[in-house]
Amino acid sequence: MNDVILYEVGPRDGLQNEKAIIPTDVKLTLIEMLVQAGFQKIEAASFVSPKWVPQMADHSEIMQALQAKEGVIYSALTPNMRGFEAALAAKVQEVAIFGAASESFSQKNINCSIDESLERFKPVLQAAKKHNIKVRGYVSCVVGCPYEGRVLPSKVTEVAAKMLDMGCYEISLGDTVGAGTPKDIRLMLKDVLTVISPTNLALHCHDTYGQALANILAGLDEGIRTFDSSVSGLGGCPYAAGASGNVASEDVLYMMNGLGLSTGVDLEKLIDAAWYISDALGRAPNSKLAIALKK
Repeated sequence: MNDVILYEVGPRDGLQNEKAIIPTDVKLTLIEMLVQAGFQKIEAASFVSPKWVPQMADHSEIMQALQAKEGVIYSALTPNMRGFEAALAAKVQEVAIFGAASESFSQKNINCSIDESLERFKPVLQAAKKHNIKVRGYVSCVVGCPYEGRVLPSKVTEVAAKMLDMGCYEISLGDTVGAGTPKDIRLMLKDVLTVISPTNLALHCHDTYGQALANILAGLDEGIRTFDSSVSGLGGCPYAAGASGNVASEDVLYMMNGLGLSTGVDLEKLIDAAWYISDALGRAPNSKLAIALKK
């Protein structure tokens, strides 16, 4: 059993921010390269309206074309029942819902309060349970919000606990703005961990302010063992023009290897995947390691 789980979110959370539509076969090749690299959990698509996220319009085609492999889970974001039903038809193995710890963020992004958003997710969780599909919950803005500033750890705990009680098997805590420091992460986690086991938590760090690796290390110190990351650092931050978003999987993996922690992921194959998708996008990887170890 691996010491740490790296949950790869590049094919969905990373690519959905790209303005130019990426061919389906490129996405599928990337996902296959990530599987070959050793990732066991890969967020592959988002079942949302193509009107809002054109990049994810091929979600059903992606999910149906993926080759099943023992021990590998492909997940998809399903924010509502319509998305869940489409995901179910595409034989998705795991779905995810997305909430926030900030009332302002919730209102400005999905036009409803936090409690209202959680009510909207209940039918999805009920249907998922009926069909024996696991549900992962995302909580955004766990240390700061672009609209209201600092978010109280107690609010994060409240929302995360509600998601867990609703039936989510794991809650991914996201530093959406990427402005959090290790101290912020520790304070937030110490509060959340008073009611939720670390085995039911993941950390999703953005590197907008260059703090992601330090924040992940803080998460490790607090007992977290699942971390979201994105190949080649795919994904931007909409709140800081030109800034990076998701932490690069290969940078996280290098740190984990240096700490002597096993992940089951092959660094060389991951770097190959990072350069493959970066070449397809026509730019260099947003990753220190991929640049440093370019062949």
